[in-house]
Amino acid sequence: MKLLVVGSVAFDAIETPFGKTDKILGGAATFIGLAASVLKTDVSLVSVVGGDFPQKHLDLLESKGVDTSGIEMIKEGKTFFWSGKYHNDLNSRDTLVTEVNVMADFDPKVPPHASASEVLLLGNLHPSIQLSVLEKMETRPQLVILDTMNFWMDTAWEELLKMISKTDVITINDEEARQLSGEYSLVKSAQKIHAMGPDYVIIKKGEHGALLFHEGKVFAIPALPLEDVFDPTGAGDTFAGGFAAHLAKTGDLSFNNMKSAIIVGSALASYTVEKFGTQRIEEITTEDLRRRVADFKQLTTFEIDLYFD
Repeated sequence: MKLLVVGSVAFDAIETPFGKTDKILGGAATFIGLAASVLKTDVSLVSVVGGDFPQKHLDLLESKGVDTSGIEMIKEGKTFFWSGKYHNDLNSRDTLVTEVNVMADFDPKVPPHASASEVLLLGNLHPSIQLSVLEKMETRPQLVILDTMNFWMDTAWEELLKMISKTDVITINDEEARQLSGEYSLVKSAQKIHAMGPDYVIIKKGEHGALLFHEGKVFAIPALPLEDVFDPTGAGDTFAGGFAAHLAKTGDLSFNNMKSAIIVGSALASYTVEKFGTQRIEEITTEDLRRRVADFKQLTTFEIDLYFD
């Protein structure tokens, strides 16, 4: 299956307790595309950048087998830029700068060869933009995966509900799930979100792993304990990219295979945090991924004998 990704290709500047960077490659679609490239998935990106975006970054994506023909360049514009500073626990951060730039008027242009993609992953964008992409598809994808955030819940509620109603899989974090559903219990949250439209609800819990809900069934995976965590930026996007790429690569959209996809996404995300920005995910091979998935298996598999008097 082909995977189409619509999202940001951007610049980030990051500060954590372990160091800081100047402007580096970032953006949701970038992390997703690089994650998909590890699985050698047929993936196309749709985004927009400014004339300040270096050709070397596009060359990097192309060298990994990522189709960048859907990335529009507006030469007189500037690329989306975000700067943030993480607190000591790396779970919270302060946004220092957000320059929307060319993303302010983003009108996704889906290349003809990608308009019939079977899997569509919509990155964290305004719901009206996400809806417009669905309208531009030649046929409705077999699987529509949606990423969103609390900002759109605050500012574009009606459009967001409309988009969610057309979604097969929604991926959000625990705070966003609670806001979207109005429920504190994540089980109840998932039930309410199911009723909005999605068959599958993925709730990300950062360093505590992720949950997959479907028709009363729940699958949980912990996060892999790591010696070094330098930068959480892009980990959620890498997770989504690995999840979607595995489903597209295998062509199996069943609940059981989604469980495998969550493990693949978590394994890739665990690499992303080991260096700043995209540095680490750029280096990962399929062999690296196999080893990390084996680590997850070791972490979650056990045998036990219980004896009762």
